[in-house]
Amino acid sequence: MDETSASFEATFKQMFRRHAAGVAIITVNYQDRPYGFTATSVASLSAQPPRFTFNMARSSSSWPAVANTTHVGVHMLGLENQDLADRFARTRNRFEGDHWEVGPHGVPVLKDVAGWLIGEVQMRLSFENNAVVVVQVVDGQVGGDGLPLLYHDGAYSQPAPLDYEI
Repeated sequence: MDETSASFEATFKQMFRRHAAGVAIITVNYQDRPYGFTATSVASLSAQPPRFTFNMARSSSSWPAVANTTHVGVHMLGLENQDLADRFARTRNRFEGDHWEVGPHGVPVLKDVAGWLIGEVQMRLSFENNAVVVVQVVDGQVGGDGLPLLYHDGAYSQPAPLDYEI
């Protein structure tokens, strides 16, 4: 990598550290085993039909499960779910305990989250070591009205109201 490329890479990383993102957990059941990981790349794709996308590294330990399953779950996290976010980002014992249950289409559903959606994978677009996954929603449930958990500048955060009303 030349000096200019390294400079742009550093700028890219700094820029996206400053871009706040919602925190979610993706779950999958593959060969009767639960898989999951914390993600900040979840985005709404369309309302009709309801679809969302997420990105992941194909080097992830969860990639074989995502690459070979038909249904996935996305769980939106609230401020009270920071420990859950850490668990799915940093540990191997993600499914030890009673914080989840088997949901529709066999997908692991996490308890006490801001909401969850189960969807059928429509497309996996691989590019180098990464993939974009497109999912069409087939089931879901909205949880409580708490504040969302955000990820900003390498740490969890929460939204702060502005003195502005729409």
